[in-house]
Amino acid sequence: MEKLQVWLQQATDTALGWLASPAALSQFALLILAYFIARLLARRLTPILEGTLTPKPEATHLIARLRRFALLFLPLLLPLLAYALTAVGEGLTRATFGTGEVIAFGKRVFLFLAALEFVRRVLPSGFLKLLGRYVLLPVAALYALGLLDDVTDRLNAAQVNLGNIEFTALALIRGLIAGSLLFWLGSWSNHQSAGYIKAQPDLRPATRELAIKASEVAIFGAAFLLLMSIMGIDLTAVAVLGGALGVGIGLGLQQIAANFVSGIILLLEGQTTVGDYVELDGGERGTIVKMTARACILETFDGKWIVIPNEHFITTRVVNYSDQGSANRYEALFSVAYETDINIVPDLIERAVSKLPFILQQPDGPDCELRGFGESSVDFAVEYWVSGIDDGKNKYGSPVLFAIWNALKEAGIGMPYPHRVVELRNAPGA
Repeated sequence: MEKLQVWLQQATDTALGWLASPAALSQFALLILAYFIARLLARRLTPILEGTLTPKPEATHLIARLRRFALLFLPLLLPLLAYALTAVGEGLTRATFGTGEVIAFGKRVFLFLAALEFVRRVLPSGFLKLLGRYVLLPVAALYALGLLDDVTDRLNAAQVNLGNIEFTALALIRGLIAGSLLFWLGSWSNHQSAGYIKAQPDLRPATRELAIKASEVAIFGAAFLLLMSIMGIDLTAVAVLGGALGVGIGLGLQQIAANFVSGIILLLEGQTTVGDYVELDGGERGTIVKMTARACILETFDGKWIVIPNEHFITTRVVNYSDQGSANRYEALFSVAYETDINIVPDLIERAVSKLPFILQQPDGPDCELRGFGESSVDFAVEYWVSGIDDGKNKYGSPVLFAIWNALKEAGIGMPYPHRVVELRNAPGA
C-alpha cells in the first residue's frame, strides 16, 4: 500500500507538471491530432483492405485461408496507425523540445488499446482469450503506466528454491504462461498433424497410427525442453529426474513400460490395427476402435468398450478375423429327413444361398456338404464367404438360414424332429 501511494503521488505530480508545461501541452495536441488522422486513415483504408483480402466464398486453398486470417486483424488498424503516427510525433517532439514523456505515454496507451482490441475481437473464445484477458492485458497496462520494469525487477529479485533447482519468481510466472501456451500450441499442432496423417490414403492404418504417436511424442517433447529453457532450469536437473524416473520404471512401473513398448511393436508390425475384429485368449472380442500408448480399445457388437493392455496382444494368442475388409467364411448347419433324396440337397441349397446379395463368389461360392447321419436326420452344412464380420452369426447367418428354410419348403423337403419309440413291458392286457 505504501508503494502504491508513492506511485500515485508520483503520477499526480507528473500530471500536474505536464499541465503546467507548454511542451507537454503541445504533445497532448500532437496525440489528439495523431488519433484523428489515424481515424481518418482507418476509415479510408478499411474498405480497401476488406475488398483486397476477402477471397471468394468457395476458395479453400492456402492463400485464401491466409487472406481470411489477415481479415481478423482489421480491428487493430486504428490503434496501430495511431501508435505509428505517435511514434513519428515523439521523434519530432524530442528533437524540438528535448523531451517527449507525454507523447511516449500516449504511444503506450495506443499500444494498450491495440492489445485490448486484439483480445476482444481477434482472439477466439477459449484458452487464448482467457490468456489474453488475464496475462496480455495486465502486462500491457503495466507497460502503459510505465510500471512494467519495476514489477519485473521485483519479481526477478525474488528467488524460489525447489531442492537443487533455483529460479526466480519471474521465471516461474514466465514458465507458467509459456508452458500453458506451449502445451496448448502442442495440442493444436498434434491435432492438425494427426488430421493430416489420417488423410493420407497411401499409408497403412498401422503406419498412420505410428506416425501420429511419433509426432505427438516429438511435439510435446520439444515443448517440454523449450519450457525448461524458458524457465532457465539447468537440463542436468532434468537428467537427474530422468534417472529417478528410470529407477521408478524398473521398480514399480514395469507393466506401464511393457504396455508402451508393446504398443510400439504392434504399430510397427501392423498385424493388428484399428478396424480389425479380434478375439483374445481371455474371451474378449470386438473391433479395435483406438490404439493408445498403453492399451487397445475394443468395441463389441452390443456397443460396449473393452480396454485391453497392449501386452496381451504380444504375450497371448490373438485371433484376427479381419484384415481391412478381407473376406471371411462362415457356415450354417441344417438337417433333412431320412426320406429325402439327399442327392438334390447340395445343388438346391447352393443356388438358394448364392442369390443373397452379400454372398461372395470369390474366393469360393457357397458349398453344401454332407456332415453325417444323425439319430433322426441327415445333417448338412453350407459354407459361404462374406465381406465383413458377422455379429454373433446374426448379421449374415439369419438371412442364410431363412434362404435354406424357404428353399427346402419350396422343394417339399421336410426338416425332421426326434422320434422316440416307447415299449411298455408287462403292461396289463399285453
